Amino acid sequence: MNIIIPMAGMGKRMRPHTLTTAKPLIPVAGKPVVERLVEDITRVCGERVDEIAFVINPAFGKEVEENLQSIAKRQGAKGSIWYQENALGTAHAIMCAENALSGKVVVAFADTLFKADFQMDTQHDGVIWVQQINDPSQFGVVKINPDNIITDFIEKPKDFVSDLAIIGIYYFKDGEYLKSELKYLLDNNIMEKGEYQLTNALENMKQKGTKFVPGKVSEWLDCGNKDATVYTNQRLLEFDKGEKRLMADSAQIVNSVVIQPCFIGENVRIIDSVIGPHVALGKGTNVENSVIRNSIIQNNSKVNSANIVNSMIGNHAEIKGRALDVSVGDYTICN
Repeated sequence: MNIIIPMAGMGKRMRPHTLTTAKPLIPVAGKPVVERLVEDITRVCGERVDEIAFVINPAFGKEVEENLQSIAKRQGAKGSIWYQENALGTAHAIMCAENALSGKVVVAFADTLFKADFQMDTQHDGVIWVQQINDPSQFGVVKINPDNIITDFIEKPKDFVSDLAIIGIYYFKDGEYLKSELKYLLDNNIMEKGEYQLTNALENMKQKGTKFVPGKVSEWLDCGNKDATVYTNQRLLEFDKGEKRLMADSAQIVNSVVIQPCFIGENVRIIDSVIGPHVALGKGTNVENSVIRNSIIQNNSKVNSANIVNSMIGNHAEIKGRALDVSVGDYTICN
């Protein structure tokens, strides 16, 4: 099986953090978003992953590419890098990695995480992963018949037609067939709102007899902006609660209280402070005389005499003497 991860967006809603790295490499609960995504897909699919194809913007640079290759290697898969220079839609993004469209394929857009209690049946023609939500008007949704077959794809319905929202993860039994349908859209310049849309290919495949079924997830987590990412960090720490890896052996905790669940990375120093609940501290970060709750602080940052809540703080930042609810990028100094 191959996994294709389109992730070429520049993550403008996540600035300043995406000024220095790609949004899917931002850590939540101590691990990059995209790494958690491929781990969870592999677990649900229950099959060996041969290749993970990352579709990125060329501007992301060599360090991002190396990090993505390492993520694939940790899954026992080949990592490949493909480029989407212009944002021309979901179908175009997938076709940028057309060499990976063979055999069984999962396509997963990299700003979403999930929890699921099903084991996917890879003998289906295709599986569209969905979650039942209260307000489906801002999402693509599917309708299903009594046989659990998807009958319709509807994009952002103004009137209620279904509460099963498409979360951005798709399984295809025949990657070559998907490739031919995507190629048809591009070759014939079939666009919606100026972009080539995957949903058009899905509709064409359905009309030709492909049977798509829903894969219903129990929780759908977003990393699209600061508040959503902090909430996702909270939920993932709850899911991971009790795992030994959440507290590095090299962490130094002196005269301090850590209220679980938290992630405490390698060589973190916590002195005279209260940390947690729902805090992730990246490697090499130092905290003194501070209270931190429900926040993400990345690597090698320093926090002194601060009260921080519901915040994201980047790498090599310095925070001193503040009560904060902020989103602070790398190398920022707040005194």
